[in-house]
Amino acid sequence: QVQLVESGGGLVQAGGSLRLSCAASGRTFSSYTLGWFRQAPGKEREFVATISWSGGSTYYKDSVKGRFTISRDNAKNTVYLQMNSLKPEDTAVYYCAASRGLITMSTIGYDYWGQGTQVTVSS
Repeated sequence: QVQLVESGGGLVQAGGSLRLSCAASGRTFSSYTLGWFRQAPGKEREFVATISWSGGSTYYKDSVKGRFTISRDNAKNTVYLQMNSLKPEDTAVYYCAASRGLITMSTIGYDYWGQGTQVTVSS
């Protein structure tokens, strides 16, 4: 069992930056694929970024490439999402998720989810 707790969300102006953190419980954190997803009001939850257990592989949604960076610190059981050059369309609740399987961009591939943190980007 893995419990995930996100933090770092908030209100920021367009062009600004935020760093989301997701702290995980569990002794096997380093073996999990980790991902960030987001859900805007009235929309389905969508993939944002994912990172392999070693941190050696990362994938991003096309619209965040070059602006967002996912990273992990297995010693601290934490995964991060650095978000730069934020746009109003990035406004959503952001969720971190953990998968016992291989790297994936699909929500159904993740076994554990956090409660989410709100990110609001004003224009």
